[in-house]
Amino acid sequence: MPPNRRQLLLGTAGAALLTGVAPAVAAPAGFPDYRYSRLALVKNKLRYNPTNELIFPTIRGTKDRISGALAAYYLYYAPHDAPGGICLAYANTLDEEFTEYAGNPIISRNWPGEYSVSHVSSPHAMWNDDVKRMYLYFHGENTVTRLASSADGIHFSYEKEVLSTRLQPAGTTETSYARVFRHDLPSRGARYVMVFMINNSTNRRDIGWGWSPNARDWTFAQTPLVRHQDVGAVNVGGPHLLFRNNSVYVVYNTDIGSGGNILITEVGLDFSKRNHLGVFHDSTSGSPDNGRAAAPSFGTYQGREYMIYEAGDRLAGNIAIARAI
Repeated sequence: MPPNRRQLLLGTAGAALLTGVAPAVAAPAGFPDYRYSRLALVKNKLRYNPTNELIFPTIRGTKDRISGALAAYYLYYAPHDAPGGICLAYANTLDEEFTEYAGNPIISRNWPGEYSVSHVSSPHAMWNDDVKRMYLYFHGENTVTRLASSADGIHFSYEKEVLSTRLQPAGTTETSYARVFRHDLPSRGARYVMVFMINNSTNRRDIGWGWSPNARDWTFAQTPLVRHQDVGAVNVGGPHLLFRNNSVYVVYNTDIGSGGNILITEVGLDFSKRNHLGVFHDSTSGSPDNGRAAAPSFGTYQGREYMIYEAGDRLAGNIAIARAI
């Protein structure tokens, strides 16, 4: 795996690291460094917490989108193990504890007339300005990514399956943890891009991608966007796109389970580059990361950048908030 920033800085900042205070060092490509601030949710306060693990956060602002919203920010998250369940919390800032929505889960593992599965998880919400609705992508089972939509971000209508293993090369066993972003690809007639995790025929996980004119109907590349072996990892997953420097970057976590950092690769405006830039965010050894940071989502509050991410062992994790420094 590429050396992490903690290792590279030990010669000049060892004393600061030993105290647990990370130095202010910019991530690759001029992105900010993020420092842990607080947990977004306190598990023992949650009404709906069937497995004591929270994963895959998505943060979305509601201003000028949802009339009468519960708060300025909606946070979507889920447990993973059965029964899963897509959940919602809300807050007026990114510096405070979020309030659990009383009606969680807002999407369950059973949707009459549509599906009945062991679990649903990995929610990614995107406000679709084209139709003025919140599009929410989620998996269940891990072989299928689904889409639901809502005008208020709370009450959803089922739309369709948008991705499955049958749309990837033979031997693929998972197509999940998808995120969707508004980005033009004129040569492909596309206005939206999806990135997701693939479990391939050798039981190693890569990052796949696809494109769409409407965020509903998709075409998928048959080769990975990021291959695990190209960045020195056993597995990669939890991808998210970032836009900066007139280019596009994908950030993603390594090694899925009990440990790993968040890496970054530049893919360019047309997704033709594969410029692997190393560690984007170095997980901390102490709480709440305990050596693992994953599945980042990003937001802005009062002009400051925030990263909301999955912290800790995959099946015991929580949702953490980090601020740019």
